Amino acid sequence: MNKRYIQVAMRFSLIVIMASALLIKDADARAGGGRSFGGRGTRSYSPPSRPMQREMAPPGQETLNRPPVPTGMPQQPQPAGGFMRGLGGGLLGGLAGGILGGMLFSHMGWGGGMGGGGLGGSGIGLFEIILAAGIGYLIFRMVQNSRQTPAPAYEPVASREYQAEPVQPQDNGISQGLSYIRRMDASFDENRFNENATDTFFKIQGAWMNRNIAPLRALMTDEAAKFIQGDIEGLLRDKKTNRLENIAVRKVEIAEAFQEEGSDFITVLFTANLLDYTTDDSTGAIVAGSKTEPVKFEEYWTFTRKVGSNPWQLAAINQVAN
Repeated sequence: MNKRYIQVAMRFSLIVIMASALLIKDADARAGGGRSFGGRGTRSYSPPSRPMQREMAPPGQETLNRPPVPTGMPQQPQPAGGFMRGLGGGLLGGLAGGILGGMLFSHMGWGGGMGGGGLGGSGIGLFEIILAAGIGYLIFRMVQNSRQTPAPAYEPVASREYQAEPVQPQDNGISQGLSYIRRMDASFDENRFNENATDTFFKIQGAWMNRNIAPLRALMTDEAAKFIQGDIEGLLRDKKTNRLENIAVRKVEIAEAFQEEGSDFITVLFTANLLDYTTDDSTGAIVAGSKTEPVKFEEYWTFTRKVGSNPWQLAAINQVAN
């Protein structure tokens, strides 16, 4: 009975998981089906990095000026005497304590004494007294020397002056990549590129909803067009329409910019929201998604072109890793 119950529970769990996966896929459709596809050159098998905070450099000026940052900070004062002080105070103190303890135990009859002698063959001998006195004097001198060492004077941090070079912002190599692109295309403008990329974003979403990307074929590489067309054919075969309404792009950020093998690549992170739902062509009923609850999403769209002043094409869409 228990075995049969376990089998039924496992089957039920599997059905729930599969149904959930299908619902997620349908509810998160939009262009590309909410999946990652396409090519980004040699970076195709690594996810894009989220863009870091940076300032846009004017054309021809790749080095951004930032307030100078102190290059050196005052070091914390080290204990006087350093390593040798610890060695002398710890090692010699322990050695003295050990010897004195040994002599004490020997005097109490727990050991044989040092050298087995002393005055009368037991107790503390002359040799032990001289050795203990020498160690005590050595420790006394080391402590005195450490106290006489003057402590270094430290100025307040605010009173120091620093000569620092402008700091290049850490932007995942975006500024350098854009500078390479400008060398081969002096007319390239980052703001205009973002505007054109946003226009392409809206156009492709509209073509996806109309289930016809033929008019926009020039805006996509062969690989990207083949993938999107395959999803559209699946919708046509199932007699469904993925409807996208009230699309609003909240933010457009360049996440990558690089050149390789004679091509330019720029990856843009879109932050957007929309109404995303799928209807049945026969009945018009909503079979997935919601007509009232907007969906917020982030996607990386990578555009490419041959180096130079050439038109850009969509090459890949990558989902943001959670």
